[in-house]
Amino acid sequence: MNLTHLDDNNRPKMVDVSDKQETTRVAVASGQISMSAEAFNAIIENTTKKGPVIQTAVIAAIMGVKKTSDLIPMCHPLLLSGINCDIEELPELPGFKLSVTAKLNGQTGVEMEALTGASVGLLTIYDMVKAIDKSMIISNVQLEEKSGGKSGDFKRESK
Repeated sequence: MNLTHLDDNNRPKMVDVSDKQETTRVAVASGQISMSAEAFNAIIENTTKKGPVIQTAVIAAIMGVKKTSDLIPMCHPLLLSGINCDIEELPELPGFKLSVTAKLNGQTGVEMEALTGASVGLLTIYDMVKAIDKSMIISNVQLEEKSGGKSGDFKRESK
C-alpha cells in the first residue's frame, strides 16, 4: 500500500489534487460532551460567567472548519461554500451533541474540516464551563457521512 503523504524518498508531501475532477463534496461530523447537571443547567440557563456557551461554540466550530489547513499539516486550504453547526441538548447525559456540516465544490474532501470543527466546538464548551466542572468528557468525535469524490459516499450505520 502506498501512503499518499510520502514521496519516493519517504519524505512528507501534500497530495497533488490538480488532476482530480471538481465535485460537490459534503461531510458531516459529530461529537458529544457530557458534564455535571450543574454545568448543563448553567449552559441552558445562560448563567455561565464567560457568556453564551452555545452561540460561542457554534462560532468556534465554524472557525475550526475554516482553520483546518492551519492545524492539520497535510490538509489543503479550501474554498468552502458552506458550513453549518447544530447543537442538540442531551439532558439524559447530561450534555450536548454537536454536529458540523462542511461543503464545497472542489478537488478534495472536507472530512477533516468537519471533524476539526466538531472538536473545536466541543473544546470551546469545555473551556467555557470548566470552572463549574473539570470532569467533563468529550467523546465520540466521528465522521457521520460524506459524499462526493473518487472514494464515493459513506454513511455511518446507526447502532
